[in-house]
Amino acid sequence: MSFEIIGRKVGMTQVYDDESNVHVVTVVEAGPCPVVQIKTHETDGYNAVQIGFGEQKEHRVPKPVLGHLKKAGVGALTQLQEFRTDQPSEYEPGQNLTVELFEGVDKVDVIGTTKGRGFQGVVRRYGFAGGPASHGSMFHRRGGSYGMCQWPGRIIKNTKMPGHMGNARRTVQNLKVVRVDKERNLLLLEGSIPGPKGGIITIRPAIKAGNKAQS
Repeated sequence: MSFEIIGRKVGMTQVYDDESNVHVVTVVEAGPCPVVQIKTHETDGYNAVQIGFGEQKEHRVPKPVLGHLKKAGVGALTQLQEFRTDQPSEYEPGQNLTVELFEGVDKVDVIGTTKGRGFQGVVRRYGFAGGPASHGSMFHRRGGSYGMCQWPGRIIKNTKMPGHMGNARRTVQNLKVVRVDKERNLLLLEGSIPGPKGGIITIRPAIKAGNKAQS
C-alpha cells in the first residue's frame, strides 16, 4: 500500500530510547488527512488519491473548492495535494489517513520548502572566502571574474553568482522514525527537515531504503 501524508513541522527536541541513548528528533504533526478524491485511469487518465490537511473557516475557501470538499464529506481545508498509487481502490472519499500508517515503517522521506533568504551575495550563498578586509583593496565580498573576454564571450552556465537563496523544494531521504504518537498525531523523526517551524511538509515511506518493521 503506497501512501503519503501531509504534516506540519512543530520543532526539534531530543528523546531517549529504552537503552538510554539520546536521539535528536524533529517533531511533525502528521495528519489526520481526509481523502478528498479518488482518481482512476478510466476517469482521469492516471491513478491517484487526493488528500487534504489543516482546518480553516469556510469563508476563506473559494466556493468551487468548498463544493469539491463537501462532495467528499469533509470540511474546509488549507492544503490539498495528491499522490500516485497503483491501487486507488484501497481508499474511499472521507477516509482519514493518520500516523498509524507509519507503524512498522522504519524510514521515511520528507519533502518540504526551505527557508527563504532573499537576494544574497556569493559569501552568504556559497561560502566564498571573499577578499582582503583591509582598506583600499576594493575587493571584499565580491565573486571575482565571471566571464571571458573574446571567446566564448559569455558567462558559463551554472556559474556561482549572487541571486535568490532558499525557498526551494527539497527532499530529505531515509530519516529514521523514532516514535509514532497516535494520540497526538505526532511523528518523531531523527534528524532535521527543510523549512521553518509551522512549515507544511509531505511524509512518505522511504523509496530507496527497504522498510522493515521495527523490533
